[in-house]
Amino acid sequence: MIQLVAFLGNYGREYEKTRHNTAWQFADSLPFYSRLNFSTKFQGQIASLDYSDFVNLASNEYPELSKKGEGPNIPKNAPSKIFFLKPETYMNLSGQSIGEVCNFYKIKPEEVLVVHDELEMNPGFFSLKFSGGLAGHNGLRSTKAVLNTPDFFRLRFGIGKPANVNIADYVLSNFSKDEAITMSLVYEKAGLCLAKTLLASDPSRLTQQWGKVNVNA
Repeated sequence: MIQLVAFLGNYGREYEKTRHNTAWQFADSLPFYSRLNFSTKFQGQIASLDYSDFVNLASNEYPELSKKGEGPNIPKNAPSKIFFLKPETYMNLSGQSIGEVCNFYKIKPEEVLVVHDELEMNPGFFSLKFSGGLAGHNGLRSTKAVLNTPDFFRLRFGIGKPANVNIADYVLSNFSKDEAITMSLVYEKAGLCLAKTLLASDPSRLTQQWGKVNVNA
């Protein structure tokens, strides 16, 4: 089961609304975000929720998770806590922060969910996957290097990859007004995906259902 959710982004107000900070924007949109008490540690901002508290919050915010008026069951292999991390190492060194958390709390790579932007998908799409390539993403490259494996879960948000544009400049640019509206719809749908993933005793079973979701479909 997932014990650590790491939202990749760049620290600083100038980066808040950029495409590369999609994961942080998603974190801010989560209905339970205000219940997370972040503190500075492990080269980032980290918060935790008791698993039972997360179950209660998720069932209240996402009625789809409840069955016949009852909340979701707590799996037998559920962790005692779920940790939420915003590395502040800047994107290219994200793995350093993730690695420190994993080492301290004895979290395995397959118990990590990394949330990040994805050039290979357009705005309006998101995807849950396990392992695989890095698609040139420096935050993922850093995470793989520190964990010594690509075998961790990823929740990917499409930001598009226009032709004849400098990629470094593009990912550090802001979403257009229309794109921002689309992304708000993506975040809402992806919030349910995240909740289901954190409640799943075997998250890999969800990768087909949430393998590539188009909120405009």
